[in-house]
Amino acid sequence: MGRDIDQETFTESDFSAFRGRLRDSVGTLRRTLDVPGFGESEISVGAELEMFLMGADGRPAALNDQVRADASDHRICLEVDRFNLEANLTPVGIEGRPFTALRSESDTLLAAVGAAARRHGALPVTIGTLPTLTAPDLCRSALTPRGRFDQIERALRARRGTPYLLAFAGEEPATLLADSIAVQGATCSWQLHLVVRPGEFTRAYNAAQLATGPVLAAAGNSPLLLGRRLWQETRIPLYEQGFGDGGGTPRVLRRPASARPRPRASFGHRWLDGGATRLFADAVHHHDVLVPVLSHREPAAHDGPAGAAPCLDELRLHQGTVWTWNRPVYDPGGHVRIEFRALPSGPTSLDMAANAAFLLGLTLHLAAGPAPPHTVLPFATARGNFYRAARSGLRARIGWPSPGGALTWSRAGDLLPRLLPLAAEGLVGAGVDAEEAGHLLSVIAARVAGGQTGAVWQQRALTALDGHGDRRGALRLLTHTYAGLVTSGAPVHSWPVPAAG
Repeated sequence: MGRDIDQETFTESDFSAFRGRLRDSVGTLRRTLDVPGFGESEISVGAELEMFLMGADGRPAALNDQVRADASDHRICLEVDRFNLEANLTPVGIEGRPFTALRSESDTLLAAVGAAARRHGALPVTIGTLPTLTAPDLCRSALTPRGRFDQIERALRARRGTPYLLAFAGEEPATLLADSIAVQGATCSWQLHLVVRPGEFTRAYNAAQLATGPVLAAAGNSPLLLGRRLWQETRIPLYEQGFGDGGGTPRVLRRPASARPRPRASFGHRWLDGGATRLFADAVHHHDVLVPVLSHREPAAHDGPAGAAPCLDELRLHQGTVWTWNRPVYDPGGHVRIEFRALPSGPTSLDMAANAAFLLGLTLHLAAGPAPPHTVLPFATARGNFYRAARSGLRARIGWPSPGGALTWSRAGDLLPRLLPLAAEGLVGAGVDAEEAGHLLSVIAARVAGGQTGAVWQQRALTALDGHGDRRGALRLLTHTYAGLVTSGAPVHSWPVPAAG
């Protein structure tokens, strides 16, 4: 969601000027990406780790400002709700053991947050959705009081009105009448970044779109919301309905499909055919401005010496208000990258490193294959794979090309063992240490073989603990047990299910 914002009010002149700068920025970006040598640096990976703060009672603890201050580390940032924090990890080159480096840094930062949180009677929890959250936890008063959150709140409220209804399918369907983007505080992610050379961006982005569905099936960790059993990755529909120009409101849902606005939070609408510039241009064309903060410098201005990449401040700010699950990022440091936003936070740092290796490895393999990724599967199938994986996890029905090229359908749990060797090829081909790749992908293999993702463990634990009609008590015990198992460092496929009480 970008830098903090001090300005509170905007005029129509601000919006008009900002739109003009966006149009200029798209042209500047196109020319920049065509400059020989731009973005040809070492391929690197990075990550952002979102987390909850939990009190001794197992409930969310609204202490993020105090904990961040006590942790005193610039890599720890405030997130949307008062019980959310984010750790920004240092990018590393993809050659060697990049996932070990990311895992080590995430452990270090979680330890720092944990030490700070304990002074306030709390602890950090890496999980997609905290099981003990209730509707009152997600109202406007939960929003972190920072300018960027407040302005996006005001802008989206003006477009869709409040309250607005969110509806969730699953074993125990649920609804939530929301009055704020604070509902997004129920979702914590493990977001990856992969630097991609501009000339290879189209292939890499389409490969990321193709890979995300099956990998998500193995990574689910958000099956419980408002005490209900819902999708394996309930973060996905919650995020899409909660962030948008009105996609979650009944009046918008009643419009003809051709008249509906394109959602700001989505998987996308087609295969990419024009490089990174096309994605930025689409964001400008299809989504109006939310936060028209004009930079003091023109789009083509730069911070570095003559010849450095332009800053494109307005374009980067606007792109931060369009939340596709795989999102392009322009960095004036001299590169473009893909931000992978679909994976949930947790359970352990080992699980997250394994998820990262699987997703990036499969993406790299598909991008380097003989056939362009967009030719091997219809876009509608890739998009359907994503939502079916979010709904059903390892039981999801996934469409995938057979060795002969024909589309075949398999249960995710049967398909994934065939994709793991491809991910290994992609990692090793990019220079990742073969032993590291093999170790991390073996964690995914064991998870799939045992059928226990983080989401499945939570469902099993709730079944075991929910025998006396006290759902709230069962959720508190489940959450405490989960947090304790995370600190053990053991991967989720090996976790024991609590004994029935």
